[in-house]
Amino acid sequence: MLGDKEISTNLRYKQGKALQYEKKDVFEIKDPARVFLPRINVSTAYVFAREYKYFVYPNNYNHYAAFYKNTFQHGGISMEENLVPFVYLNAK
Repeated sequence: MLGDKEISTNLRYKQGKALQYEKKDVFEIKDPARVFLPRINVSTAYVFAREYKYFVYPNNYNHYAAFYKNTFQHGGISMEENLVPFVYLNAK
């Protein structure tokens, strides 16, 4: 994940302009208004980490990769975070 200096610092999603990433590793939203997300400027985009992946800083990659390895980071796109439990009950 690469972007300008205004990129958000969250581990599971990034918001900013001129984002560069591997499309297979993220869920991208290029038009935030369509999904009711705020648009900071004209070229604002959002990317969310898929599954159990997360974004680390390239300037100190090994430190952050080791620090967050085998941890659960919420806020991305994983099945556990997108499924809403639903039950329909009938009275006897």
